[in-house]
Parts: sequence; structure tokens; C-alpha cells
Amino acid sequence: MRQYQYAKPLNKLINELSKLPGIGGKTAQRLAFHILSMDDKDAFALADAVRNAKTAMTYCSVCGNLTDQDPCAICSDDTRDKSTICVVENPRDVAAMEKIREYRGYYHVLHGAISPMDGIGPDDINLKSLIPRLHDEAVKELIIATNPNIEGEATAMYIARLIKPSGIKVSRIAHGIPVGGDLEYADEVTLLKAMEGRRQL
Repeated sequence: MRQYQYAKPLNKLINELSKLPGIGGKTAQRLAFHILSMDDKDAFALADAVRNAKTAMTYCSVCGNLTDQDPCAICSDDTRDKSTICVVENPRDVAAMEKIREYRGYYHVLHGAISPMDGIGPDDINLKSLIPRLHDEAVKELIIATNPNIEGEATAMYIARLIKPSGIKVSRIAHGIPVGGDLEYADEVTLLKAMEGRRQL
């Protein structure tokens, strides 16, 4: 029995949507049919937004964050704390850190993490441009905020060993039990990190 085939333009849309992370075939179909049911104005606005974001956004020449101006708004802000640079894996991490509204320093985006298993070494991430930034005498601390997984830990250790001889303080954000979490459901690594990151009350 022949399987039902969608018209070519619809099939193309479904295929393109299914390439997005977390979007399977069924969800791609649902999204495609939803887009086709939208008003022309809304559908074309969505297409224009994708096109404009893709052409207007670039990476900041200083920190590597996504931006529509170079340097980015954070690197251009003279009111921020020049003594700290927070190293993160991707631009989404910058957005997450900015949400807490407590950190007022600068950032450096690596665009990945060291992963020997995947053939990703120090030269494959945005690490070379970090070193010249540390020659600024105002920089006193490098905060490493890579993800708490094997790749993130390997990257943090590599950066720490690379930077420590310069005399700049290198710190790592604490990881552990999330607020509202139960100890009984935490795995051993999370508990270990929580113990290592404990502080005096």
C-alpha cells in the first residue's frame, strides 16, 4: 500500500522544520500545518523574522556573543565591572546569567566545550581571543561557568591551568542541588558538587 505523500512545498517545509533541535517528524508536521493556516501577514512576518535575524545577527568581536552591533551592548557598557570576565559555552548562557541581574561583569563565549571524544580540542573553541583580554590590568577574576558535565569540567580545568600562571583569580560557579530539589533524587555527582560548593552560614 502506497504511503500518502504531501505536496512538495509542504514536504519541504516539514523537512526543514524537522531539522530544528527537539522537533520530531510529528511536531514538524503540526508546525507546518499551523504555519499554513496562519494569515498571510503573520506567516510572512515569521519568514521575515527568520531571514532578518539570520542576516542581521553576528558575533561580537570582543566576547563572541550574538549581537546586531559590534561590539555588543554588554562589551560597550562602561558601567559594568571591568574586573571580572565570566566564561560561558554559548550565547544562551549569557542570556541566562543576565536574567539573575546580579552579575555586572563582562562575558566570553566559547561556542562549545573541549570534547576529545568528539574531536573538539582547545583550538576548536573561541579560546584564543580570551588570552589578550586578560592582559588588561583591570581584570582580576575569571569566572568559569561551563556546564556541569564531562566536557564542561574538562574545559574548566584546561582554562584554569592555562590562566593560573598569570596571577588572575580563576573561580568556578558552584553546582549542586537545585532549589526545591530533594536529596533522595539527586545523583552522586550532583551531591558531590553540592558538598564541594558548600559555604559557611
